[in-house]
Parts: sequence; C-alpha cells; structure tokens
Amino acid sequence: MNKQTLKKMENIIAAVLCVLVFAVCVYQLRYGIDVQDTSSYLTKFRYFFEKGTGGNALVAKTLGEGKRELANQIFTFLVIVAVVSGTCVAILGILFMKPAAVLLGADEAMLHDCVRYGRILILATPAFMLQVMFQSFLITAEKPGMGFFVTVIAGVTNMLLDALLIAVFPLGVAGAALATGISQYVGALVPLIYFARKNDSLLCLAKTRFMGRELWKTCSNGISEFLSNISMSLVGLLFNVQLMAYAGENGVAAYGIIMYVDFIFLATFIGYSIGSSPVVSFHYGARNTDELKNLLRKSVIIIGIASVSMFAIAELAARPLSLIFASYDKDLLAMTINGFRIYAVSFFFVGFAIFGSGFFTALNNGIVSAIISFLRTLVFEVAAVLTLPVIFGLNGIWFAIVLARGLSIVVTLFFIVKKQPEYQYY
Repeated sequence: MNKQTLKKMENIIAAVLCVLVFAVCVYQLRYGIDVQDTSSYLTKFRYFFEKGTGGNALVAKTLGEGKRELANQIFTFLVIVAVVSGTCVAILGILFMKPAAVLLGADEAMLHDCVRYGRILILATPAFMLQVMFQSFLITAEKPGMGFFVTVIAGVTNMLLDALLIAVFPLGVAGAALATGISQYVGALVPLIYFARKNDSLLCLAKTRFMGRELWKTCSNGISEFLSNISMSLVGLLFNVQLMAYAGENGVAAYGIIMYVDFIFLATFIGYSIGSSPVVSFHYGARNTDELKNLLRKSVIIIGIASVSMFAIAELAARPLSLIFASYDKDLLAMTINGFRIYAVSFFFVGFAIFGSGFFTALNNGIVSAIISFLRTLVFEVAAVLTLPVIFGLNGIWFAIVLARGLSIVVTLFFIVKKQPEYQYY
C-alpha cells in the first residue's frame, strides 16, 4: 500500500468521522430530528451531482503517457466545468427545491425546514463539486498530505460552526446548512488557491480550451459513480418504505444508525479504491503491465484481510457502536444490534466490489465499472429487499444487503477474468 493510497483512506475516514460527530449530536443531544431528516433527504439530492473520479482517471492516464501539459489543460478545463455546472445546479436547486424535497420523501411536517435547509446548502454546490474533485486530484498530484489537511480543516470548521450556529445561536436547520456550506467552501478554496499558484506538484491550473472529447470521456468513465449515487438514493427510499411496513419508525431509525456505522467501514474500502486508482491509471497509460499485475495481486490480499477484520470488528462492536446512537430506547437498541450483526456479513464482499468498480474506472473502462456498480447498488439490492422480507420478515431486509453484495462479487470476478486479455493484469 503506497503513501497516496493510505492518505486517501485517512481522508475518507476523517470526512466520515466528521459526519458521524454531527449524527451523534442529532441522536443524543437531540438538536432536533428535523435536522437529521432534512439532512438525509437533501444529501440524496446532492449525491446526484458528485463527480471527479472519471476525470481523475483520464488525467492520471495522460500523465502516465508523459503528456504533462495536456494533463494540466484537461485538469483546468474540468475545474471550470465543475464551477459552471455547480452554479447551474445551485440555481435550479433553489427554483425546484420544494418539488424535489417532496419527490425524495419529505412529508408535510418537515417540508418547510427541508426546503429552507436545501436552498441554503445548495448555494455551496460549486464548492462541493470542487472539494470532491480536488480530493481525487490531490492524490494524482502526489500531494495526499494536503488532501488530508484540507479534509481535517473543513471537517473541524463544520463541527465548530454546527455547535455555534445550532447550540449557541438557535438557528436550527438554517444553522446546520450554513455550517456545512461554509465548510465546503473552505474545502474547495484551499486547494483551488494551491493549484492556481506555482507549486511543486504534478498538476497546476493552466491555459486551456474547450475539450469536448475529454469531457465526454470523463462523463462516460465516471458514469459508475453517478449511477451509484443515484442508486443509493433510490434504494435508501425503498428500504425506508419496507422498514416502515415491517418495523415502523424504529426500523427506519435503526437503518439510519446502521448506515452511519456502515459509512465508517466502507470509508476504508472507498479510500483504498480512490487512492489506488491514480496509480493504476498512471501505469496503464505508461503500459507497465507488470505493475498492474502487482497492484491487482496486492490489492486482493489487502482487501481480503481488511474484509475479514472488519467483519470480526463489526460483530464484536455491534452493541457498543449501537449504544452511541440508540442508548435512549431499548427496543431501538435491540433492533439495531440484531440488524447490524446480520448486515456485517456483507463486509466479506463489499470491498472487492468497490475495488473492482474503481479498478475498471482507473483503466478508463467506464462501461464495465458502471455495470458492476449499477448491479450492486440498484438491481441486486432492489430485488433482494422486495423478495427476502416476504420470506424472513424484518431480518430479510438486513439479509438483502448481504445477498446483493455477495452477488456483486460474482459479477466483478466475471469481468476481471473476461477483460484479462485486454489489460493483462494477472
């Protein structure tokens, strides 16, 4: 595991921990369930526009081919596209926030706060896009330490402003939205200023032009991440519907708690996938097949060890982790512990599926990456969550994730074998 990959894992975990701190405040300090509900619905809306992985793979591949000037032109063009598209999304979001919130499940009780929260937070969309992009590009630029620094200062800014604007100044959901938005601008502006000046990294902002072909490659290669985020939103809504039917409000609350804890575990796999992707892209561009073989072999070993370790940790820590969120309700606590122990079996599989999708994105094969991601996050999960509860009741909902992630391993292995002659990675 190289330094860049390790740092990216640290970045993702740090970001997730910042979210977790806010979640604990919501559940235990009870700043108001409206903040948590509003945040969950609008996060789904924001997920639709997350990008950066496809462009990062293209830039890293171009660097591997020895075309540094062209790589900087592509990088700069993609930054401009992010700002322009983010601004357009912000304008549309302000205009259509109310119908979007209703579509994503906000009921009458929370609709006003949801729209208020969303219209404030959506103003930070350009910064949000840049922050996500720069986290990937800082790895490619061989500056993973700066990425970690930016993640920490943005996260600390968010937590401090949450405390100030929610607890000290009772601004409620507006305060939560302002805190998040300001922290995203911090996370975007620091690396933007760095890349705009002369620096000692592999990337910097440079004179560029309209690059339609490169934009198409970026979008087509990053389609798996786009589909994954949309799928997460739709599947999350479906899970909530099923949980309300089989377990009521406690079921939805238990699912939310499990998702927060799940984010921590998935952060390791996602961080490894994103951190290793620029290395894969670089060596693919340089036609270093020996290095590709080495990367794939080591990655399988590392993910295998991590998967077994995470399953063991999750089973042992199911109760103490659940207590952090649900100590105030015995029934909710029992349901959460039971659900999490079933859900934890999926950690055997999910790391390989995440890496497989990211690996093909790094090889600039967005179609295969999209198929793996789409089947894992939508098709398999939807089929499982609609059928298994009929047989197993509430436990069937938790088993749905296990089955979906297990099936995704089969698909990933199929494409690894099928594409070997083309990429020669083992």
